[in-house]
Parts: sequence; C-alpha cells; structure tokens
Amino acid sequence: MTNPLNPALNDAMAGRVARGELPGLVTVLAYGDDVEVTALGELSFGGTPMRRDTIFRIASLTKPVLAAATMLLVEDGTLALDEPVDRVLPELADRQVLRTVDGALDDTVPAERPITVEDLLTFRLGHGMITEPSFQPAYPVITAAREKQLVLDVPDPRTPLDPDEWIRRFSELPLMDQPGTRWRYNTGTLVLGVLLARAAEKPLEEVLAERLFRPLGMSDTGFWLPAEKADRIPAYYMSDLQGGPVQESPSSPAIEWTRPPAFPSGSSGLLSTADDCLAFAQMLRRDGDGLLSSDSVRRMTSNQLTGEQLGSAGMLLGGRGWGYGMSVTVAADDFTDVPGRYGWEGGYGTVWFTDPHRDLIAIALTQVSDFLFTGGAAEFTRLAYAR
Repeated sequence: MTNPLNPALNDAMAGRVARGELPGLVTVLAYGDDVEVTALGELSFGGTPMRRDTIFRIASLTKPVLAAATMLLVEDGTLALDEPVDRVLPELADRQVLRTVDGALDDTVPAERPITVEDLLTFRLGHGMITEPSFQPAYPVITAAREKQLVLDVPDPRTPLDPDEWIRRFSELPLMDQPGTRWRYNTGTLVLGVLLARAAEKPLEEVLAERLFRPLGMSDTGFWLPAEKADRIPAYYMSDLQGGPVQESPSSPAIEWTRPPAFPSGSSGLLSTADDCLAFAQMLRRDGDGLLSSDSVRRMTSNQLTGEQLGSAGMLLGGRGWGYGMSVTVAADDFTDVPGRYGWEGGYGTVWFTDPHRDLIAIALTQVSDFLFTGGAAEFTRLAYAR
C-alpha cells in the first residue's frame, strides 16, 4: 500500500510493523483539504487486518475532548472559567495544602484561594502526578490516593468508584500545591469530568454525546461500546521499555469496554476511531466550525502557563506549554520555525497534533505504548512535516 500524500511516512510506519514493533496502526494526514486515512498491519499479531474503522482506546486524547465540552458549557453560561468549583463540587471547598509534597497528610496550611474551573483545565488545581524524580514516589499523599482506589495516574485498571463516591474520597486528600501555582498532570480532568456532569445535570457521556459527538458525527466515540463492536478493538501491547519484546498486556481486555464504567474518566476513558478523531481535530482547525467560538478555540490552543510553571512541569511536557487539555509549542523546534502546534498523546500509543501555520493535522493510532517511548511517535511527527 502506498500513501500518495506522504510515501516516506507510510514506508516508515510499515517498516515498524514489518519489524514486529507493533501489529498495526491507523494514520491520518490532512494537508489542508487533502486528507488520507491509512490502515497498516493487524489488530493483533497474527490477527485480522487493521481497518479504517478500528476502535482504539485513546487514553489521554480524552483530555482535549473534555476541554472542548467545558468551553461549550462556559459559552452557554452553565459554567464560568474564573468561578470556584465549590458551587458545583462543594466537597472541594476549604481546601488544605501540604506544607511539602512529601509531607504527612496532616501537615497542612489553608488554601490561599479556591480551585477554579480554569485551574482544572490547565492542571493547576494543586494536585496531580509526581513525575520527578520518578513517576510514583512513595509519598503519603500518593499512598493515600491508592488506598482510596482513586486511580489518579494510569488509565487501567479503572477505579470501581462512581463519580460521587470518587469526589468524596478525593476531597479527603490535601492538595499538593496552592491552587494556580504549579502544573501537575492528570487529576484536573478527572475532577473536571465530575464537575461537567453535575453542572449539566446528566451523566458525562450524555454531555459529550449531545454537545460534541452527535454534532460532529463521532458515532464510534464513547466510554464503552456495544458488544457487537468489540471485535473492532485491537489487543493492547507494551514492553518493559528496556529493549525486551513487546508483549500483550493482560489489562484492558476488549470485553471490559463493552459495559459502562462506574467512573467515566475525563482523563483517559474514551474509545474512538481515526475518522472521529479527525472530525474533532478539524473542528478546532476550522476555528470551532460553528460549534465552538473562535475565542474558546484560541484559549484551548494557546499556552496558559507562566515561565516558572513551564520550568517546573517536568518531563511530560518536554518543553512544551499547556493550553486547555492539550500541549502547545511555545518556541521553534526541530519541525517548524513557528510555534503554536497543539495536540497531545495517549499512553496506549495514540498521537495527535495540529499545526495551524502549516495547515497540517496528523494522527497516529496504535495500541502499543512503546510507540510513544521508543521513537515511533517522534518519527511520525518528523515525517509528517517532510511531505
């Protein structure tokens, strides 16, 4: 199979499949009005062919979707960016903050101000993953979250708690930082999912379906799917990232995604297809396309972090900034002289970015986490620019 839009990229991705680095993937390239979707390889090693309509666990590509839904509720007056979340989430009123992030849970001071809706979007609520010097140091606040079954980091296995019980247990933890002061990954969109459902007075999946998925024709996107679609979900693979072979993971089996989750995760819970992801990306690229306002799109796709916050963000951002639910380049890099490229990656092996200056949208969907960490995503990005 050849890809007339970018043969070099297609050959490189096909080469990774041929070498057994991944069973298959689906790529999307949109250069202006020229769009191509390419399916390579298989759903699993030795399995059925990969298809254009394959349904992927998109993991953290859920975050930009949640940000867009939030802005729709802001535009209709249901929420305000600068309002405290206490009105909708009274459990989070009167927060306490750890004196030091590795300190005892009762060694706290009062929060200097409430958490706002914008704090959740920008991951500056005062809580999130600790990525330095390692992903999960045994700090008391991390240990307590695990004991409460909150699942604040990895997308799987999922928390067994429903949203009300989840937010109640989360409210028992102190914050790690004063609200608004530091970027920490992931917790913000978990809380945001609970907030949106309560503000709209309906389950989160209904909010997303009514406000985004149906208007954009994203018919295969949701937190679960009918059992008859389960054969369209690929197997999930990962390795030890130390050069060992890619192995099928026992977590995240397809059958798990055929029933509604107890807690629909606004951080990593969505399933989607290449065409559905493209529809979402094109809506943003078209300045909201009549669904979102241009101001909302600008806020989502512009860096919101200060220089100090960028410097302390750690390795996840890799020098990039953060808008609402997604990263934003803040300086020229190896791919373009003009900053402003936005998008994000998902831990199951999903990548999306849009470069508005080049009128370029690029999406790669796999179910191999190694694609992100062993050069696949970087090669995909580089070659998308090499047309």
